[in-house]
Amino acid sequence: MKRINHIIFILLAVFTTISVSAGNGTEEFNVEGIKVILKQTPKEVISVRLFVEGGTANYPDDKQGIENLTLNLMIDGGTENMDKIAFKTAMEQIGTSMSAGTNIDFGSINMTCIKAFFDESWTLFADAITKPAFGEKEFTLLQQQLIAGAKSSESDPDSHLALTSRRNAFPNSNYRKEPTGNAESLEALTIDDVKKYYSKIISKKRTFIVVVGNVSKEELTEKIKSSLAGLPQGSTAAQEQQTVLREGKVFVEDRDIATNYIRGVMSAPYANSADGVAMQIAMSILGDRYFTELRTKRSLSYAPAAFYASSAINNPYSVIYISTTQPEESMQVMVDEINKIKSEGFSEEELRDVKEVFLTQYYMGNETTSTQSQLLGMGEIMGDWTMLDNFTDNVNKTTLKDINKVFDQYSKAIVWTYLGKQDMVKDENFVQPVESENKPY
Repeated sequence: MKRINHIIFILLAVFTTISVSAGNGTEEFNVEGIKVILKQTPKEVISVRLFVEGGTANYPDDKQGIENLTLNLMIDGGTENMDKIAFKTAMEQIGTSMSAGTNIDFGSINMTCIKAFFDESWTLFADAITKPAFGEKEFTLLQQQLIAGAKSSESDPDSHLALTSRRNAFPNSNYRKEPTGNAESLEALTIDDVKKYYSKIISKKRTFIVVVGNVSKEELTEKIKSSLAGLPQGSTAAQEQQTVLREGKVFVEDRDIATNYIRGVMSAPYANSADGVAMQIAMSILGDRYFTELRTKRSLSYAPAAFYASSAINNPYSVIYISTTQPEESMQVMVDEINKIKSEGFSEEELRDVKEVFLTQYYMGNETTSTQSQLLGMGEIMGDWTMLDNFTDNVNKTTLKDINKVFDQYSKAIVWTYLGKQDMVKDENFVQPVESENKPY
């Protein structure tokens, strides 16, 4: 199975009352100081998202998990107008759903509803944003649930490895933080912490709204004016700076488990840069090569992988991964493939095949309003949502020279993190890519 992680790119929105329109029916406008991106479609299922910018840059290390707790309590803890049960019942009666979550660069509150009940659904959505109850009982219940989830993640090798490898690669960056928190940080949070954090992030300068579905600009403008116009101006979010990895490092965590887990982190170009598409294509091809070499030919792993980390917007990086009972041989094969590409380059056939899969997955993914609103929001955080119109052209015009050059540039150093039996590996097993004199570009 081919593993492709792609991101849709989209434009730096100008905070103005003048609309910015794209050819695909998407426009950006301002309502009482609130940035709005609306994509009008004939679909009766409407997706609404409030994005909160900043992510892990919004809070210190001892408050990890506070954004996730705050956003989820806003939709799960009831409002000043309805208690938790009444709020959930009202949503169920009209087929509306809400969710919340946070990532390393942003958080969001999301709603999906049908056109026939958009008025009622918007009222519930706006109440959750502007009038959350923040009751002590509901706070404690959600806090305990999140603590249990954090402990479960810590015991899960893959979840633990993903966080640990990011911390090892970027120890001086906000990317060292866990957006969903850890047991210790979550246990220390109070309801007063949540209320203060809510006041800090739910503001006009730190949030924006994305809506996709059968909604007119006039209708949406009126709803925002009547419900969200009173949000405070607040302050803009801090933005994580890029850290380019120039030196290979090794981190080993001894754990007595049946399978050893290995994750290598390399730097990557910004997704909305000229090299962004090329690097995603290159990592996708590398992932396919790993599947062939590590699983099919050598049976070293069930699920090796290589991918561009699509969730890392402001400090982009790529990942190579394997879970295996033979770590020495596996790491050697992984780096051998990288060195082979740096010396010989990718093939025209590989590039052609990946382009076809990229575009197929892109069009299939865009069939739902929920996916479209997510991609538009991520594109806005990247700073370029209107490039959505040009995605097909950007993929098709990527050349073999483009992917060979960008892969060579960003595969110079690997930060290795190993989770497993320490006596099964030696320092020399954690090899680094070599510089080839035969550049394939």
